[in-house]
Amino acid sequence: MIPRHPVRPEPPGILNLPAVAERRSLREQVTHALRAALVVGELRPGAVYSAPVLAAEFGVSATPVREAMLDLAKEGLVETVRNKGFRVVAVTEQDLDDFTELRALIEVPATLQVARSASRADLEPLRPLARETVAAARAGDLTGCAEADRRFHLALLSLTGNRHLVQTVGELRKRSRLFGLAALVESGRLLASAEEHERLLNLIIARDLDGVGRLMSGHIRHLR
Repeated sequence: MIPRHPVRPEPPGILNLPAVAERRSLREQVTHALRAALVVGELRPGAVYSAPVLAAEFGVSATPVREAMLDLAKEGLVETVRNKGFRVVAVTEQDLDDFTELRALIEVPATLQVARSASRADLEPLRPLARETVAAARAGDLTGCAEADRRFHLALLSLTGNRHLVQTVGELRKRSRLFGLAALVESGRLLASAEEHERLLNLIIARDLDGVGRLMSGHIRHLR
């Protein structure tokens, strides 16, 4: 049973939501943007958000926002609150520790597998993604940084050829919430963390397995 929280609707004009582009349906765009905001903690655990308020933030009608929230409810990231909106499902400290451990158990050996088998031609297309993470970090764009980080790591893991592994890691990333990004901003280390992506790519291309293992392990755990 999910514990009850006090209903705290959020007033408009206080969120730092990513811009909505036009290359996907509105529902897909809003779902993607809300998921990114959830991952970095822009949408706070336990808080209730109404579709009209979020729609005003995006500059769209309430319908695609409501549909997007229903998609996120199916993923277990939010829950419906009758006549109020949607509450962000909280995750416990133990949950976050467990998700981090699972990611390390899967992603470190998978990245080492890529380092053993992938060619430079396979890896170089990931460099723009690594640099996009750095650009977002320099701009202080948490959601943009989290999204670029997600795309980089899932693209890297896709080089294992195991789509189920990629899907599993993608689900873990959704649920783990990268609250550590805010701490990295406060400590001034967000840029250094973002720059690790290109360092990781260079280590993989050099087939420095020890370096890859150390960097990847630290990269996952310092976000926690």
